[in-house]
Amino acid sequence: MFRWKATAATIAIAALVLTGCAGGAEDGGSGDGSGGTLTLGAITPPTTFDPAGSEWGNRAPFYQAVFDTLLLATPEGTIEPWLATEWSYNDDNTVLTLTLRDDVTFSDGSALTGQVVADNLQRFKEGTSPDANYFAGITSFEAPDDTTVVITLAAPDPALLNYLTRDPGLVASGESLGNDNLATDPIGSGPYILDTAATVTGTSYSYTKNPDYWNPDVQHYDKLVINVLADATASLNAIKAGEANGVKLASNDNLAEVEGAGWTVNANELDFQGMLLLDRAGTMNPALADVRVRQALNYAFDREGLLEALQLGNGTVTTQVFPESSAAYDPKLDDYYTYDPEKAKELLEEAGYASGLTLSMPSSTLLGATTYTLIEQQLADVGIAVEYTDPGNNFIADLLAPKFPVSFMALEQNPDWQLIQFMIAPSAIFNPFGYEDPKVDEFIQEIQFGDEATQESVAKELNAYIVEQAWFAPFYRVQGSFATDASTTVEMLPTNAYPAIYDFTPKS
Repeated sequence: MFRWKATAATIAIAALVLTGCAGGAEDGGSGDGSGGTLTLGAITPPTTFDPAGSEWGNRAPFYQAVFDTLLLATPEGTIEPWLATEWSYNDDNTVLTLTLRDDVTFSDGSALTGQVVADNLQRFKEGTSPDANYFAGITSFEAPDDTTVVITLAAPDPALLNYLTRDPGLVASGESLGNDNLATDPIGSGPYILDTAATVTGTSYSYTKNPDYWNPDVQHYDKLVINVLADATASLNAIKAGEANGVKLASNDNLAEVEGAGWTVNANELDFQGMLLLDRAGTMNPALADVRVRQALNYAFDREGLLEALQLGNGTVTTQVFPESSAAYDPKLDDYYTYDPEKAKELLEEAGYASGLTLSMPSSTLLGATTYTLIEQQLADVGIAVEYTDPGNNFIADLLAPKFPVSFMALEQNPDWQLIQFMIAPSAIFNPFGYEDPKVDEFIQEIQFGDEATQESVAKELNAYIVEQAWFAPFYRVQGSFATDASTTVEMLPTNAYPAIYDFTPKS
């Protein structure tokens, strides 16, 4: 089974990282407006509770229950104070100074201090988290006093504040950092405390309310249980049996049954699915170096039909990889390429491929045979043949090796700078051929070193350029679905697959 980091926590990848753990909630939720127990379903358990090895995405609730982050991402898409009450940059955005709360204690009774935060940040940078590279450009973490932390960067990183709302911003008790059992017995300052005696690793995680939490306004329940529901059937069974208050749905296949059971489907659109046209220089397949070929691929797909066939219409067709919540987003780019097989054929003919061409792609049974069949059919209609290879457990590793010039994939639509570093920059992990375009490099430089207004305007220019240059052939933003029962409400985050623990409330 292949795995990837939670920041690539796509609907598809989330399904791929599902373990073989048995599902099934064991504690029915009350959610009756008087505290009680909030019982949630998650699709994958944490691999460790050590913040230095943590991930986010669908694993976020396990960490957020017990640890606080330095900053908070809100359902409105803003970044708000949390453990840090204020922050500011120096003139060239290479030194970030954070002011910490002075009234926070961890569940072991120790206090939050600047040094504790600096030590946590340093451990994350040097740790095993797949997101540790977020801190690659940071040169030092310092704590001049108990309420101040100073982060120094080699160059500006416009995504740093966002990172501090996620796993890099988790803070554990300083006294716990040397504990041998840190991976299984976390000590944080969060709203809940992990009840290790009632927890079954990999299956069910039980938390009790932290009686000394600094922000009781967001403790809406006395107890929290997060059960791992290993597949869609386990999730649907838990919903129908009323064994949970909120369940993350791995797919949109059963929404009618979920709603038929009296539950509400809460939605966001975090991920896009479509084709990654990775070999833009044509080093593996020379045809892809011609922008007309990449544009032809975009005109070849019936996105509305694919959305209906593969997601039952739950999502929004698009031809851009930046999300709607992004400054780079332009609604006009959602339909920049229409479904036009004749236009695709014309472009292929102009590029010298009138007699057709062949593309090699990876496939995976875990992503569904129908997906690959439809892609093959639609490309065949414009004269492009597909040769599939199933790399099995090495799907991600082979894709990033890189061993394929193109691939169907589902990827998270991160905030601007994070997305650029993830998919577009020459060093981006999902730019495995290291493709560079001088104009793109110029845009990236302007965004990194520009002020906020410049970053936003140039991000739009970058987005338009890579759509015109057909770096990708996105199909749609797929609906992410989270079901809640009649006693529970939740607000979805625009920047994560799983809602924040604080945003679940009993329905009054």
